[in-house]
Amino acid sequence: MYLADKWTDYEVIDTSDGDKLERWGKYILQRPDPQVIWNTPKGPEWKHINAHYHRSHKGGGEWEFFDLPKEWTIHYPLPAGRLTFHLKPFSFKHTGLFPEQAANWEWFSSIISKAKSEHPDRPVKILNLFAYTGGATVAAAMAGAEVTHVDASKGMVTWAHENANSSGLENAHIRWLVDDCMKFVEREIRRGNHYDGIIMDPPSYGRGPKGEIWKIEEKIFPLIQDCRRILSDKPLFFLVNSYTTGLQPAVLHYMLGTVLKDLPGTVEADEVGLPVTKTGLVLPCGASGRWERM
Repeated sequence: MYLADKWTDYEVIDTSDGDKLERWGKYILQRPDPQVIWNTPKGPEWKHINAHYHRSHKGGGEWEFFDLPKEWTIHYPLPAGRLTFHLKPFSFKHTGLFPEQAANWEWFSSIISKAKSEHPDRPVKILNLFAYTGGATVAAAMAGAEVTHVDASKGMVTWAHENANSSGLENAHIRWLVDDCMKFVEREIRRGNHYDGIIMDPPSYGRGPKGEIWKIEEKIFPLIQDCRRILSDKPLFFLVNSYTTGLQPAVLHYMLGTVLKDLPGTVEADEVGLPVTKTGLVLPCGASGRWERM
């Protein structure tokens, strides 16, 4: 399992009865998690929370706030510098960050940093698709990469830009694009542009800026195939994340291994997880497939 165990500003305190108890900086949130199907005794720490997201039997849910600011920040240290993320509770239980992805930030940041140290004058170009609020973008830029950040939501791109600025990356080489990811890749093929690394974090279902429908089971493999065509001659890595139940690690491994079989590299895939402080166990949080150049 890829374990995001280097956080200081975040932790999963405990899990029980469909919920996880989390510390985000100095604030404690109680949020639902579909993986938490056990019902274990809750300690007194569950009584002192700043906000609780209540699920609805009709779908969705709503926040109940006790003492939580509209927005706050947390940090994550990488060897190249400290990342800063703005958080706020919004829409369906989210805060604007998936902390388990720190395991992947560590992985590709080390690859980028190594490439930059070996060839300081050669730019490392990274494409981040379905880039959300920019966790992967700021991590890659902090390591020295030139990043193209693509997401269909203007609001998410604005939020990501704020995270980059707060992380001291105002002058970093980052392109901020509001676009449909599949159509953008198709245009990049026609334009002849290439990237040394690709990151994608596709949703199970979504819509593009003009109402384009995205269903991951139908679209993910053709997108990976198209992305192969915009990899550079000597690419560094390819990362695919999945929060969709049907896309298990073995499926991610198979797709990457099939599409990238002509390149000299290795493929691995596994669950991504967060340690749970109270029990010492690990909460699974999706899966990642990784290809790395040999």
